[in-house]
Amino acid sequence: MNYAVSGRRSMISGMGAAVAAFAFGTRGASAQTLASRFQPARHPQDAWLDAVVGKHRTFIDAATVNGAGEALLYAYNLYAANMSGYSLPERDIVVVICLRHFATAFAFNDAMWAKYGKVMNAMLQLTDPKTKEAPTTNLLYSVDYGLALTNLGATIEDSVKRGTRFAVCDMSTHGLAEAVAMETGGNADTVYKELVANMIPNSHMVAAGVLAVNRAQEYGYTLLTAL
Repeated sequence: MNYAVSGRRSMISGMGAAVAAFAFGTRGASAQTLASRFQPARHPQDAWLDAVVGKHRTFIDAATVNGAGEALLYAYNLYAANMSGYSLPERDIVVVICLRHFATAFAFNDAMWAKYGKVMNAMLQLTDPKTKEAPTTNLLYSVDYGLALTNLGATIEDSVKRGTRFAVCDMSTHGLAEAVAMETGGNADTVYKELVANMIPNSHMVAAGVLAVNRAQEYGYTLLTAL
């Protein structure tokens, strides 16, 4: 018997078994990894993010006065560029603008700005470029300010017509209501309900703006930050 040949056969046989075991182990590990891959939970409070059918989704996060205007401009650019560059109509583009922190005040209509603009502006420190006074209207509704504001004429009304939706921070709205109540001697809960009843069109109240940023990405939205 040729022991050298027999030894080589045993070694090759052993290597084959080792390779097979390694391959099986790798496949097993991969399957286990795929099976345990993180999947975000789904909550009924977030279902509205998935309700709009479109080919591309963008979530624009605005937390500042300037950011609120820029968010409207970014939304306009998304619609315009998708049409000019890809021939995609507005219905294919899903845009959600999140108004939170100091941008939250722009989630309310002119009636609330006329009534509570002075209090809101104490936090925002915003000056109407035309009157040089504290605004008494939601300036982002107007087309009359052009380059004087960061939205460069892209208004809330135009964004709504194109299909833009707004996520409004509930925590900030409560904070705003408390500030108004403290300044006017009113009731914070009453002011809060009044603000909610006077949100801009296509608005959805979310528990917190920062939370909506998280949920939107879990629903496949690309995050765009407006500073």
